[in-house]
Amino acid sequence: MRFVDEFRDPQLAQTLLERLHQRAARLPYSAERPMQIMEVCGGHTHAIFRFGLDKLLPPQLEFIHGPGCPVCVLPMGRIDACCEIAAHPAVIFCTFGDALRVPGKQGSLLQARERGADVRVVYSPLDALQLARDYPQRQVVFFALGFETTLPVTAVTLQQARREGLTNFSVFCQHISLLPTLRSLLQQDDVRIDAFLAPGHVSMVIGTAPYGFISEEFGKPLVISGFEPLDMLQSVLMLVEQVCEEDCKTANQYRRVVPEAGNLLAQQAMSEVFRLTGDSEWRGLGRIEASGIVLAPAYGSFDAEQRFQPQSQAVADDPRARCGEVLTGRCKPHHCPLFGTGCTPHNAFGALMVSSEGACAAWYQYRYQEPQQPETEDVTGVTG
Repeated sequence: MRFVDEFRDPQLAQTLLERLHQRAARLPYSAERPMQIMEVCGGHTHAIFRFGLDKLLPPQLEFIHGPGCPVCVLPMGRIDACCEIAAHPAVIFCTFGDALRVPGKQGSLLQARERGADVRVVYSPLDALQLARDYPQRQVVFFALGFETTLPVTAVTLQQARREGLTNFSVFCQHISLLPTLRSLLQQDDVRIDAFLAPGHVSMVIGTAPYGFISEEFGKPLVISGFEPLDMLQSVLMLVEQVCEEDCKTANQYRRVVPEAGNLLAQQAMSEVFRLTGDSEWRGLGRIEASGIVLAPAYGSFDAEQRFQPQSQAVADDPRARCGEVLTGRCKPHHCPLFGTGCTPHNAFGALMVSSEGACAAWYQYRYQEPQQPETEDVTGVTG
């Protein structure tokens, strides 16, 4: 495929790996105490396991998974609030497919649909806006979630709804900002992160400058990376080169997509429609200061939370689950006692197992081997 095949070239990958192994030998790390590189984005996590990149690294390097999947950090209480709103008979509740099976205390949105709620999967908030035009007698609610990647399209949708004067359209806002979370991780004494692979999609919107505090305040190198194998190998090599040269900065490997200034039109729409204010609860991570995003006063009439006043409360995670530890790089998915037993893609306990960007889903899809059932003999005498 154009602009894909060239980033999967085996010979180029071999050249990068040889260089990476040579340079890693100069690092002040070892197999016993490797340099821990946090890939923040769930898209990176799936690429790592799909292409086996973690198995190609020299022993001085290790990938650890971060909180870069917005569906994975959805608190149970917020899912319960969605189900409560969806249960209103006049409501058409619209959501991205990733959030459909995320469990809350009262079940998932998929289960709410089975109970009779009108829950529909959309590919864009603009699809939900069209439903509001098509069904003027119904209240259409869009579950707006995601980091800075999806904020612009929600903002543009709300701008259009305001221009049209639609009164039957609203959003249940669960947008969150990634940058305060990275700061929070770096401030925790029991989290060890030596370097970051930053998400290309978020960076395409915000640019490179907002990551400056990571190197300037915390002395950690960061590289904004693409998602193909050669992108990620080159990005890891760039991090290693920084450490070898005793340098520390924000570097941009994904220049073909990420401009230094980001997307100025997207930033303008976001600043008009949203405000970054207050604390926000993250599943498995607790409350993070100044990471919550709310609608600006001029768009308050489109706030589904104000319109429907859901009564759902915060819900604590089951202490057996290690979702928060996986999201902060403290452990790998298969270290959780529920992994592959109490939590599977078909019967998920946490969002990390059902999101297309979830670390547990990646481990389960590419690494987990389900226990083999003993062979049984059927009535025909054929084993199976």
